[in-house]
Amino acid sequence: MNVDELVRDALRDQADGEPPVAPGFADRVLAVRRRRRSRRLASAAAAAAAVVAVAVAVPMLDSGKQDVRPSGGVEQTGVTARPDQSPPRDLIAAGRVALAAYFTRSIVEQSADRAVSQRTYWLLNPKTKKYVKDDRWSYVAVAPGMTTAAVLERNLPVPRIGLLDLASGQVKRWIPVDRPVAGVEFSTDGRKLVATTYSENPDRRVKIDGSEGWDAPFTESDRTGFHVIDVASGSSSWAGVEIGGTAHNPDVFINSRQDFAFTRDGRLVWSGMPTEPGKTFHDFTGKQVPAPELERYRDWSVEAGVSPDGQLVAGPFAGQKWKTSSFVLDARTGKQREVRGQQLLAWADGNSLVAWDIGPDGNEYHQRLVLVTIGGEKTTPLSDFRSPKDNTEGRWEPVFAER
Repeated sequence: MNVDELVRDALRDQADGEPPVAPGFADRVLAVRRRRRSRRLASAAAAAAAVVAVAVAVPMLDSGKQDVRPSGGVEQTGVTARPDQSPPRDLIAAGRVALAAYFTRSIVEQSADRAVSQRTYWLLNPKTKKYVKDDRWSYVAVAPGMTTAAVLERNLPVPRIGLLDLASGQVKRWIPVDRPVAGVEFSTDGRKLVATTYSENPDRRVKIDGSEGWDAPFTESDRTGFHVIDVASGSSSWAGVEIGGTAHNPDVFINSRQDFAFTRDGRLVWSGMPTEPGKTFHDFTGKQVPAPELERYRDWSVEAGVSPDGQLVAGPFAGQKWKTSSFVLDARTGKQREVRGQQLLAWADGNSLVAWDIGPDGNEYHQRLVLVTIGGEKTTPLSDFRSPKDNTEGRWEPVFAER
């Protein structure tokens, strides 16, 4: 289990009524997890569900059963579900987003005391609407429109970024960078990339005393900064961002992989962190700036982020009205509403989201993709259940993109 997952567990405990997380809390969580594997949320780096070619409608917002099963062959608005596929084989989509790719993780040992957590991707072919394995890449980000992906080769960090045509599987252009990168994300409009720079592979794993397996090097990161890249021209600028505590808060640290991403309006970049203040925002020169008004309640452990209209923010685990549920916050006031779903992954529209959720067996490691609606009592299954076993092909992580 990596540090990101451990911290998400901590956030879940916090949502159940504990006081705010203090600096160093994640360290205590890690110590506990070395002795036992306890409850946790699904990984934020989400995956894709393989599904049967079935179109279904968003559920009506009446009370009743928790589960709404799609009826096969019914053509209705905006949702393509595959409730019998996991991992996914055919397109899954809901509203404005689709499962553009998914990946699995495996541990590749390099020496007696060093290993790498390696991703293997399955990418959606926009012509066939099927997911195709492509094991050339260590990291993939899919652009809006789902015809192009930014790809990074193996052996991170790397000195160039590929622009991959998803239909042909061919790299159409390479963008060289003068400082090596290990993570990359598109802006909402697809015109820019932010590429996070590292001096070493952020996915490396080490042996830690008392641990049964391989762990991320806790409290250590070799992140150096970020490039902002114009996709059309390939021109870029680099900004260095220092890591570490201050006299006011000496316990500040970040995870070994803590990538940057754009804010929704594309004017700033931001990064999460497992200690207070929880996230930082930067202009393109690397200078830290105040959080934008509509992103101050954003939670780095929640993939869905800000809603398309900027009015709402997807929040952490709630578990109050239902066993598995999450908060959705008003972007201006922070007022919370509870919505079904164990972990919110992507906004289907301004009122509904794609989420991980559990089934009737109650096993919180045994999840499927579902569609949830704010104010609704029901969920619509989008995929079959993924395996609860880490580092297997049955436990896939979704990559969503606007279509």
